[in-house]
Amino acid sequence: MQKDIQSRQDIELLVDTFYDVVKKDNVIGFIFHDIIGNDWSHHLPVMYQFWETVLLGKAGYSGNPVQKHIAIDKNIKLLPEHFDRWQSIWNSTVDSLYAGAVAEDAKKKAATMIQLMSMKIDMARDNKFIS
Repeated sequence: MQKDIQSRQDIELLVDTFYDVVKKDNVIGFIFHDIIGNDWSHHLPVMYQFWETVLLGKAGYSGNPVQKHIAIDKNIKLLPEHFDRWQSIWNSTVDSLYAGAVAEDAKKKAATMIQLMSMKIDMARDNKFIS
């Protein structure tokens, strides 16, 4: 039986496993390669902190993911199929590693974030986004 997400180490395994798949993905991999390149030494710790804050309630993340994705969208148009693929990889990664309330929460929160992100990106494209 799989355990639930309980610690920073669990978050790191989840994030690392997820991005190992993303980097090779033919639908969204190019976005990450274009933005991050080959040096993931800055991005991964930010993602560890983000998900540790979101899933375990540990304070520490202070970024603005909506603004970051709006900026990315100005260079690489983020399409619904990109978000769908991201979510599919995220959910399958969570399911492959963990089971339990926090794992389910990881999938639900990711889905909510995708909806919010998509809406705000669309608003920014129409010059209707207020930060």
